[in-house]
Amino acid sequence: MVISVLFMPVTHVAFPTIDFIVWDGGDKNSKINRFSLVTSILFCYFGNDNSIFPGILEMFIPRFFKPPDGNYFLFGPRGTGKSTFLKQFYPHALWIDLLKPDVFRKYSARPERIRELVHGNPQYKTIIVDEVQKVPELLSAVHSLIEEDKERKFVLTGSSARKIKRKNVNLLGGRALLRTMPPFMLAELGHRYSFEQALQFGLLPLIYNATNPKDSLEAYVGLYIREEVQAEGLVRRIGDFSRFLEAISFSHGSTLNISNVGRESQIERKTVEGYVSILEDILIGFKLPPFQKKAKRRLSVHPKFYFFDTGVFQTIRPKGALDRPEEISGAALEGLVAQHFRAWIAYRSEKYELYFWRSRNGVEVDFILYGKDGVFAFEIKNTTQIRPQDLLNLREFKKDYPNAKLVFLYRGNERLFRNGVLCWPVDDFLKNLSINWNPAQELL
Repeated sequence: MVISVLFMPVTHVAFPTIDFIVWDGGDKNSKINRFSLVTSILFCYFGNDNSIFPGILEMFIPRFFKPPDGNYFLFGPRGTGKSTFLKQFYPHALWIDLLKPDVFRKYSARPERIRELVHGNPQYKTIIVDEVQKVPELLSAVHSLIEEDKERKFVLTGSSARKIKRKNVNLLGGRALLRTMPPFMLAELGHRYSFEQALQFGLLPLIYNATNPKDSLEAYVGLYIREEVQAEGLVRRIGDFSRFLEAISFSHGSTLNISNVGRESQIERKTVEGYVSILEDILIGFKLPPFQKKAKRRLSVHPKFYFFDTGVFQTIRPKGALDRPEEISGAALEGLVAQHFRAWIAYRSEKYELYFWRSRNGVEVDFILYGKDGVFAFEIKNTTQIRPQDLLNLREFKKDYPNAKLVFLYRGNERLFRNGVLCWPVDDFLKNLSINWNPAQELL
């Protein structure tokens, strides 16, 4: 499909004519594709200048996420753009927004009300329940509605799985797929957002258009403590949880030591373990398991911990006179790569698994991508130079896995192949990490 677009003069500024644009996939009649195309064209010329078209650039940015054909859950932390995406992709859906207090009260009191709503509006074949974890009892009614009419499609979003797990509510008996919506990837934003901005403020869509990203991030962290933790009754003592958040921020990108976190926050070990589970359930933290497949030596068995977004980490992490800036920026850089790998895995149809590798004597490789096409090891360094010692851990890993491909991501500007290791500028790597990136082909 070929579209000819002409930009007419606006406010005394004439813009060039685009003669041809190649349509890249998707249903040509889909509203989201037409909207995304226009949005992309506007960004080509105006970047983030909202003074030219106020508000339009905040409406929608094309994502790599491809909705499945059937029913599905769409999980993701608050502010990752789930609702914005769905409103563009399903403009004529029947929508139940449980974030609205009056809607929440209605369905909390009578979850079966959803049956009355769906039966009373048979013209709607797509039904979206936003933040379904707020009333998990709805899932039983949704299950029966799916069974009685296979043409109906349900999309159920959530920013927490804790209530659903706690109440032992079924996830529609396997009749709905599980999908996730991560923060932006740099490849989704193109030239609109710099690597340095991503490293400092993260890639949450909620923060992307903020006039003051720092203040917005602080408000975002407060929102989670207030709404996802305190209001939902997940913890009894919010002060303890706040101290825990600060203490565990020192573990971002490091092996998780529960005892150390408890000691720093003055909280019992068992309580700390519960708090870590809360972070995982509300999707703002995750544990990265160690790679142990066909291990030839004794390896670490403890996971590493990361916040889901580097901007959130930068906001929670205390910064004092004794904190070295390079230490914090190094952890932020590693976290930024981690969240990109997780997003890439979530979007791919051919699944990979993400690990780290660490021997008992402390030799560590930051990330291992493992899939049917091979083993790919990545070391991340917050340095502009490549020193021989920087590559030693990768080469040590190669001794145990001779067929592994080795990649060193650093802050320099040259892509080099040195001593069996592909050295790649980290900003260039992340900007090219799209759903079409194939490590088996790119890392030959």
